[in-house]
Amino acid sequence: MLKKHHDFFKSLLLLVDIMLIYVAWFSAYFLRFHLFQPPRGIHPFEPYFILILPITVIWAFSFKVFNLYRPRRISSRLSEVWDIAKACSLMTLMVIAVSAFLRRFEYARLVFILFWCLSFALVTLNRWTFREALRFFRRRGYNLRYALVIGAGTLAQELVAKLHRRQELGVRVIGYLTRKPEKIGKQYSGVKVLGGYDELPEILSSKGVDQVFLALPQEEYHNTEKILRYLQSHIVDVRIVPDVYQFMSIQGQAELFDGLPIVTLQATPLYGWSQVLKRTTDIFFSLLILVATSPLLLLIASLIKLTSQGPVLYRQKRMGYDSRVFEMLKFRSMRVDAEKETGAVWAQENDPRRTPIGGFLRRTSLDELPQFLNVLKGEMSIVGPRPERPELVEKFRIAIPKYMLRHKIKAGITGWAQVNGWRGNTSLEKRIEYDLEYIQKWSLIFDFKIMCLTIWKGFFNKNAY
Repeated sequence: MLKKHHDFFKSLLLLVDIMLIYVAWFSAYFLRFHLFQPPRGIHPFEPYFILILPITVIWAFSFKVFNLYRPRRISSRLSEVWDIAKACSLMTLMVIAVSAFLRRFEYARLVFILFWCLSFALVTLNRWTFREALRFFRRRGYNLRYALVIGAGTLAQELVAKLHRRQELGVRVIGYLTRKPEKIGKQYSGVKVLGGYDELPEILSSKGVDQVFLALPQEEYHNTEKILRYLQSHIVDVRIVPDVYQFMSIQGQAELFDGLPIVTLQATPLYGWSQVLKRTTDIFFSLLILVATSPLLLLIASLIKLTSQGPVLYRQKRMGYDSRVFEMLKFRSMRVDAEKETGAVWAQENDPRRTPIGGFLRRTSLDELPQFLNVLKGEMSIVGPRPERPELVEKFRIAIPKYMLRHKIKAGITGWAQVNGWRGNTSLEKRIEYDLEYIQKWSLIFDFKIMCLTIWKGFFNKNAY
């Protein structure tokens, strides 16, 4: 019955997709030769119509390669959109290759570009509409899958709680299995513990189970092989939730490497094009800000020189990306021998070590402007966790869990913690919490949001002194 449901939805998706591919191809022709001004006249329709047959074959091959008709109950929308983009790109390139062999006719290049854009947009819209319709019906109890969770510990309970929050996935948990007799009959996250592991055969045959989740704690891993060998003789879907959940932090994910499952516990979000885009943005805005504020920079430098002895710029060792130490630049706001007696300490309110204009520079964050030179040198980014002094890092890395993870990306002039008020002599734990949230959710749009918030409320802060 379940297979029939899946085959029906798969056939429906397949039919609508191919219709949309045809619409995209004919629309691309129409737009090129009837909406846009054709430079050399209108091409005849017949050669474009002849390509429908190879397009159908190529479409089927491309979408099969990227497995676009597999069940996606617990996969992300973004991964599906990315697969569609790759499939449409492969399809378009292969259609171009086929058209090149038809030497009797020269096809318009713009038609292929429009075809790619339209096919990607239409298929993506179709999938989005289809998924939303399924979620609508699943929330109302239709098209459900019934899951059994093997394990009843913290990990299993967390899994069930998440499945309950995501009702649109259509996965209904019927119960847990456990090796602890005292747990049988109890409820966790609204789901009952049905029995022990030895009752798995009976429950599979009597409860209509479609999916089995293994969520065993590490001390019970010796049971895994026996359970999996038994499940191999059944047609249920089997998924394993490894007991490393508590160790997953930034960019935690599971993936396949040449058929080998690998679980990533922590990694940097900035690699490839993401790294290029962030670096390009840093350079552009740093140059823009330095040029725009150059008169102000000269004025501040002159005031510092006139009101106190010592250099205009203050160089301080800070720890940045991958725990590398660099010299961070600031306008000097304290006297030259400020830390001679105290050593490395944070500034205090009404700090007596400040220069005559130092308090103003620190309250307005204008002392941070030279750090845009650090950004140009590649030592910092405009947005990121604020860098700390190496001697303080050594203390914090022991006292504060996950503190060192903030060094997975470049330090920033401003950050998510700073625009939320966690700067200066405030809670380090809260600062780390916001820094890790930034790393986990990083995107270029998120960076722009933080920049705007910095302009709006980040310069003046009650904790900046």
